[in-house]
Amino acid sequence: MKFLKEYLKKESVERFVVGLPKQTNGRDSENLPRVRDFVEKLLKSFPNIPVDMWDERYTSVLAHQTMLQSGIRKKARQNKALVDEISAIIILQGWMEGRGNL
Repeated sequence: MKFLKEYLKKESVERFVVGLPKQTNGRDSENLPRVRDFVEKLLKSFPNIPVDMWDERYTSVLAHQTMLQSGIRKKARQNKALVDEISAIIILQGWMEGRGNL
């Protein structure tokens, strides 16, 4: 939250898009309660900014495929932070495409 508070002092944010953890069969993931807690904290900390959740299934797989196709070395592909960053981009892109923004 500290990072977001600082970020929002410098940047205008229309809404937050958060990955919705689902299993491949469509059922809720075991991570869903933690994500819902995070979303509640977002809503309490930033009540004027809406939060949308977007299905994040297969984003890690797509992130790894993107990394392979772009020629990123094996060691870098094992960097979880980089995989998460690319996955977040894929989630946002999916959300934007779903709303007709791309």
